[in-house]
Amino acid sequence: MLLCAILVPLQMRADDSGLILNAGASHKIKKGLNVDIEAEFRSRNDFRTADRVSLGAGISYKLLPWLKASGGYDLLIDHNRETITYQDDDVSYNNWRPSYWGLRHRFNVTLTGSYKVRRVELSLRERWQYTYRPSKVINNFDFDEGEWEDHEVRGKGKNVLRSRLQAEWDIPKCKFDPFASVEFHTTDVLEKTRFIVGVEHTMKKTHNFKLFYRYQRVNGHGSDDEPNIHLLGLGYTYKF
Repeated sequence: MLLCAILVPLQMRADDSGLILNAGASHKIKKGLNVDIEAEFRSRNDFRTADRVSLGAGISYKLLPWLKASGGYDLLIDHNRETITYQDDDVSYNNWRPSYWGLRHRFNVTLTGSYKVRRVELSLRERWQYTYRPSKVINNFDFDEGEWEDHEVRGKGKNVLRSRLQAEWDIPKCKFDPFASVEFHTTDVLEKTRFIVGVEHTMKKTHNFKLFYRYQRVNGHGSDDEPNIHLLGLGYTYKF
């Protein structure tokens, strides 16, 4: 029984895997001032299920040669996971909420400081992020009554501080620039940690490509029961 008590929680916390695809454009209005737009798709459930589609826009300004300020907005279209609740005996079903699509609105304000040591650029990014989920009425199945019933998912707002430390390498005679970062998502506690490694390639100063791997570790505090997840990412940005 002790072995079961150990193995069951481990299975419940099994890591997921998915894909991130994003494409965007960046326009230089004048020296130090840029506007950006981006669309992104994410999957989960070992690449089998769509997780999120998002559209975003932002603006950035270089305050000093080493300090940049930015702000932005993202419209998130989330595919929320299904949930099942149980009776007091922890065996019989109580309610089932199927997966459903919902909207979230996200705003952010960011400061990024950078410092170059020979061919390595170090940067620290501090981002305040506010996300609001509007209320939505969905159908739940009540096993006690044997019928579907309306259930309101209430609106909710959330503030998060995202702190990211990143290193980028400029290797002589190499067309690909590697980078690595670690990012912490904090509310009143540390909720998530993201580890990223990847490479970046710029073609003719206009086309920028990124290939990366991200591991997101969830600490189990207010993260909507997300599992840890391994993500492969591919990004493209057109600069003009």
